[in-house]
Amino acid sequence: MSDLAKSFAKTKLSSFPPEAPLPEYPEEPPAEAEAEAEAEPPASDDGDSSSASSISSTGTVVPSDSAPAKPSVPVSWTDFFAQELYLEVQLANYGRAKYHVYLTPPATPKAPLIVCHHGAGSSGLSFSLFAKELRKMQPEYGVLSVEARDHGSTVYTPCGELDNDLSLDALTQDFIHMIELTQQKMGWSNLPSLILLGHSLGGAVVTHTATKTHFGGKLIGYAVIDVVEGSALEIVVQMRSYLMSRPKSFPTLDAAIEWHIRSRTIRNPTSARASVPSLLFQMPSGRWTWKTDLSRTEPFWHDWFSGMSDKFLVGKGAKLLLLAGTDRLDKPLMIGQMQGKFQMQVFPAAGHFVHEDMPEKTAELVVEFYKRNDRSTLVLPPKVSDLLKQGKKV
Repeated sequence: MSDLAKSFAKTKLSSFPPEAPLPEYPEEPPAEAEAEAEAEPPASDDGDSSSASSISSTGTVVPSDSAPAKPSVPVSWTDFFAQELYLEVQLANYGRAKYHVYLTPPATPKAPLIVCHHGAGSSGLSFSLFAKELRKMQPEYGVLSVEARDHGSTVYTPCGELDNDLSLDALTQDFIHMIELTQQKMGWSNLPSLILLGHSLGGAVVTHTATKTHFGGKLIGYAVIDVVEGSALEIVVQMRSYLMSRPKSFPTLDAAIEWHIRSRTIRNPTSARASVPSLLFQMPSGRWTWKTDLSRTEPFWHDWFSGMSDKFLVGKGAKLLLLAGTDRLDKPLMIGQMQGKFQMQVFPAAGHFVHEDMPEKTAELVVEFYKRNDRSTLVLPPKVSDLLKQGKKV
């Protein structure tokens, strides 16, 4: 282990895992409710543009009119995205897949599409405020926020059973499928220019994707939010204790939102109101529990991040790294950064969920990143043959 990795392990991280949670809601649900928590949330048969679904609960969890207004009241996905899509396809190696994404299409054929992938245990609504701020700055830009399998999307084996393969290869193939299926669903003859943006686990997915495909030359670049191979592998060993310490369920959605804010897991209350409801489902007991059982992902933790730094440096396209602190850098990235192989920005005021804590600054950086690397705006010198035809000296 490098000295840098050792020093990182001693550093108090803002959140990966998040800061030590407050002892909120210590009461445990009865054994019957705990058994219910083990079950998967019910599948949805809603249409492609439904505003309410069991996969994304924000459309159905708004408190009744009689409930007093609180800072923790949930807000709907419709405040941030134009469409909610369900993308179904028969996969050659898996079976049937039903993917779930949020989309605001590009306003013009020349405008880019920012494709976002959330972290482990999170959801597509993690990028809600980022999408809104991005559209304020550049109304023509499009945003596609996808949901990984076991986080909102479902993939079934040929035998009809839920496929719990959360390996990096499987998640990357899902990510590519979701982009391609969105193109088909929207009837785009060609993909827009693409910027891939991934947080934590999503950063590993977009990095791996950039080593697999360039989307027919449409990939301009990719950005990774607050994950680096060395530090991620160090922190993996602490995940078990974190998962054991956080509440297993909440009495209300308001309580779940408030816990995320008070524990500083998410430091932006507005973003917590937008993203947290989609992380939970209601049990018959009335309590709310996690949709994604992160403990079941443990066999894949090393697979997600091993070799990520090298892949980040050699992947196709421009590269951007957004960090909550410089202590996250490992040796390969320190060398790469000094060699100018990628752009880096540090947000010391943010926690692990940089894009949720500081959505406006994140959007500004992504817009700048795209404009700097958009090849369509380059002005090329005239060809020598054209000059000769015009009788000009070369």
